Amino acid sequence: MKNPDKPVPFTPVTEAANRYRVVGFISSVNGFEQLLPDVGWEVAFAGRSNAGKSSALNLLTDQRQLARVSKTPGRTQMINFFRVEADRYLVDLPGYGYAQVPEAMRRHWGALLERYLRERQALRGLLLLMDIRHPLTPLDQRMLDCCIARELPVHILLTKADKLSRGAAQSTLQQVRKALRTAYPQATLQLFSATTRQGVEAAHAQMDAWLGY
Repeated sequence: MKNPDKPVPFTPVTEAANRYRVVGFISSVNGFEQLLPDVGWEVAFAGRSNAGKSSALNLLTDQRQLARVSKTPGRTQMINFFRVEADRYLVDLPGYGYAQVPEAMRRHWGALLERYLRERQALRGLLLLMDIRHPLTPLDQRMLDCCIARELPVHILLTKADKLSRGAAQSTLQQVRKALRTAYPQATLQLFSATTRQGVEAAHAQMDAWLGY
């Protein structure tokens, strides 16, 4: 039996957490011409296959199955739109770098991603997810190059931070920050874990800023 005189700790629900809990799926598209009208505000999620993109999206919206989570890389094969409210959307982009995808499909995804990042005016910022154990791969750097060329804000989530000790995670954070300072000074970053919920409030704050809240 619990001691009634001992307070039970709890995590307060923030305004942002409540806001993203009502996010709902709108549509999936596989071509640039199928995108929603280019108005309002969008925050996109991008990253290598199996970087934890779907898990992060589910955690940030406090919904267990908003995005399909799979141990098989390459499951997100279309651009998925989720509505926060009128003219405000979260966008789940296809994961990149999965070698077992047919070459023609990989080229199609790459061209669609680059065009979306280059031309989409509603896109206000990109959350770029990187497995903390394998950050800044050549494909991640190519994604950053696309964003820098358009002057698109980028915030990096170093996912699966729970896989490293606290000291090792902080060390990797500083190493990546140092590398970004030279090549991509506009990019910001943080630690993130879908398992321990580390970094949720900081990620919400960045999403809120881009979506105009």
